[in-house]
Amino acid sequence: MELTTVWFGLIAVLWIGYFALEGFDFGVGMLLPILARNEPERRVLINTIGPVWDGNEVWLLVAGGATFAAFPEWYATLFSGFYLPLLLILVALIVRGLAFEYRAKRDHVAWRARWDLAIIIGSAVPALLWGVAFANIVRGVPIDAHKEYVGGFFNLLSPYALLGGAMTVLLFLTHGAMFISLKTDGPIRRAARALAGRFGLAAAAAAVAFFVWTQVNTGGVLSAVLFVIAALALVGGLVAVAAGREGWGFTGTFVAIALGVAGLFAALFPDVMPSSLAGGQSLTTTNAAATAYTLKIMTIVAVIFTPLVLLYQSWSYWVFRQRITVEHIPGVQRPAQGTPSGAPQPAARPAT
Repeated sequence: MELTTVWFGLIAVLWIGYFALEGFDFGVGMLLPILARNEPERRVLINTIGPVWDGNEVWLLVAGGATFAAFPEWYATLFSGFYLPLLLILVALIVRGLAFEYRAKRDHVAWRARWDLAIIIGSAVPALLWGVAFANIVRGVPIDAHKEYVGGFFNLLSPYALLGGAMTVLLFLTHGAMFISLKTDGPIRRAARALAGRFGLAAAAAAVAFFVWTQVNTGGVLSAVLFVIAALALVGGLVAVAAGREGWGFTGTFVAIALGVAGLFAALFPDVMPSSLAGGQSLTTTNAAATAYTLKIMTIVAVIFTPLVLLYQSWSYWVFRQRITVEHIPGVQRPAQGTPSGAPQPAARPAT
C-alpha cells in the first residue's frame, strides 16, 4: 500500500476521533440552557466534560497538522477556499475554551451568564459549520486548473451542505444527551435520556437523508456498507437508551458518528478535494501529497507516538468515569436518607 493511501486513512482516523469525541462536548454545550435549571446543574453539565474537552480538541490539532505535512496542496486549497467558515470555527473554539476557564473567576450572575452564552454559541457554531465544510469537501467545490479555489462563501451554502450541517448539529445534540445521561444521575440523567430519544429521531432522519444523497452522488460499495451500519448503530443506541442502558446508547451514537465520517472519507477517496468545474483540477491523494521521504518520516513518528497519546487519553477517561450529581458541587448538600432533621450533614464531595 502506498504511503499516500496510508496517510489518507490516518487523517480519516484523526477526524473520526475528533467528531466522535468532541461531538459530545459540543452536544453538552448546546444542551446547557435546556437541561440546566440553576447554577449547580450548570456546574454539573460543565464538569462532565471539564476533564476531557481540551484533550478531545487535540485530535483537531493533529488532524490539521497531519494534513499540512502529508497533503500540503489539500491544506492550502482548503484553508484558502474555506477561510471564513474555518475562521468562525476557530474563533468559536477559542471563545468556548475561555468560557470554561473564566466563568468561575467571579461569583456574579451576569458574569457567568455571559460565559454560559459563549459556551452555547461556541459549541453550536462549530457543530454546524463542520458539517457544512465536510459536505462541501465530499460534494466538490470550484477548483480551477491551478488547484485554486475560485468560488465564494455562498457557494458553500448549497442545500446538500446545509443538510450536512443540520445533521451534525442533531447528531451532536443526541451524542451529548447520551453522554450526560451516562455521566450524571437524578433529574438531569432522566431529562437527558428523554432528550436523547427526541433529538435522536430527528438526527436519524437527517442522517439517512444525507447519507443517501451522498451515496447517490459519489458513493461506492464501501461507503454504502459504512453508512448502513452507522444508521443501524444510531437506531440501536436510541433503543438502548430508551431501555435505560445509557452505556450502550452512548456506544451507539459513538459508532454511528465514527462510521458516518468513515463513510464520507470512503466516498471521497481517492480524491481529497474534488473540483466541481468541468475544466478544473481535482486534488487527489497523489497530486496533493508531500514527498515520499516526508511521508516516511511522518509514519515513523506516528507509529511511536500515537499509541502513547491513545493510552494517556484512555487513562484520563477511566480516571473520570464516575457519575456526577449536584451533591458533588461544593456548597450543595442533600440530607442523607434517614438523617434526622437538624442532625449534622455530611460535607459535599469536591467537583470533578
